[in-house]
Amino acid sequence: MLYIGGSVVDAVRRGRRGDFAGPRGKAALALTAAAWAVLAVIHRRGVTTPGPVLSAALRDGLGDDYADVIATPSPTGRPSGALRTTLIRRRYVAKNDTVRYGPHSGANLADIWRRRDLPRDAKAPVLVQVPGGAWIIGTRRPQGYPLMSHLADRGWVCVSLAYRVSPRHTWPDQIVDVKRGLAWVKEHIAEFGGDPEFVAITGGSAGGHLASLAALTPNDPAFQPGFEEADTSVVAAVPIYGRYDWYSTDGEGRREFVGFLRRFVVKKSFARHREVYVDASSIARVHADAPPFFVLHGHDDSLIPVQEARDFVRELGDVAKRPVLYAELPHAHHAFDMFGSPRAHQTAEAVARFLTWVYVSKSRRHRGQDLGQLAGKPGS
Repeated sequence: MLYIGGSVVDAVRRGRRGDFAGPRGKAALALTAAAWAVLAVIHRRGVTTPGPVLSAALRDGLGDDYADVIATPSPTGRPSGALRTTLIRRRYVAKNDTVRYGPHSGANLADIWRRRDLPRDAKAPVLVQVPGGAWIIGTRRPQGYPLMSHLADRGWVCVSLAYRVSPRHTWPDQIVDVKRGLAWVKEHIAEFGGDPEFVAITGGSAGGHLASLAALTPNDPAFQPGFEEADTSVVAAVPIYGRYDWYSTDGEGRREFVGFLRRFVVKKSFARHREVYVDASSIARVHADAPPFFVLHGHDDSLIPVQEARDFVRELGDVAKRPVLYAELPHAHHAFDMFGSPRAHQTAEAVARFLTWVYVSKSRRHRGQDLGQLAGKPGS
């Protein structure tokens, strides 16, 4: 709608100037109106198509009565829009809530998102946000803002991590930093009102890969050099339009992708060091004791094919004892949640419902019920 509004303002300005007079002007106005119609259709798709898909994913993964379990009110609020999304960090991140979680100066910084009135002893649930950027950018701003603001407004604490990136740094520095960030959260988040016993993780694109890999490799010493004893486990994972396979070379674009990793990220021969690529692949790390997962991907993603998400969900779902949810959003492309669009807002609400279900279920598990049993799956 921002684009339509800007185009309408420009059309009014041009009309007053007389640009639409004569046959050519009328033709230009007709083309402009046609563009408005196309943008309106795109906007309507973003409003109407995600909701049913997300609701179905929650019901299929958690059971028809999942809403009764979480007992949350109906969705509230409205999309923040592109402009407000870029400014919303100021509401939830105080000046002294940007912290350093590791030894690598600017690369190991994190923003703590929290309501200003959240008590320091609140023991609020925590979400760690891992940014994307093809493992070569990794900036924590402005990624994940719609979801983090949505959760922070509901009393959560969110932590947005930066990490070392290639080509200056080399894999596995990226996942080591994410693990170090998780270890810091477990040790320090109570100082900001968070609960170190309930830490979930999310991320988009490369961040989706890192979030899923971190969730599937808790306390793995290979990814925790120098802090092998630290707890890096998470209670749930929400990877969004992620890469989960670093080693398959069959399929469109796969060889080029592995070549990119070899040249810029891993910097080792694929033929001689294939195990490095396999070990970095979330799809090769699936196991029965994985935490609950909610995987989201856009059907029309032209950067990371949706088949990658489908394959990962199938492999994980075949072995996991806890819920594995999947939502494939119609008409959605890569980075569909970057700004506060209706699609991003509905996605944030669905993720909030999933994480709330895990939060409630975790407390019930302490009373003898397993998350798998609550979702109608075999218990652990």
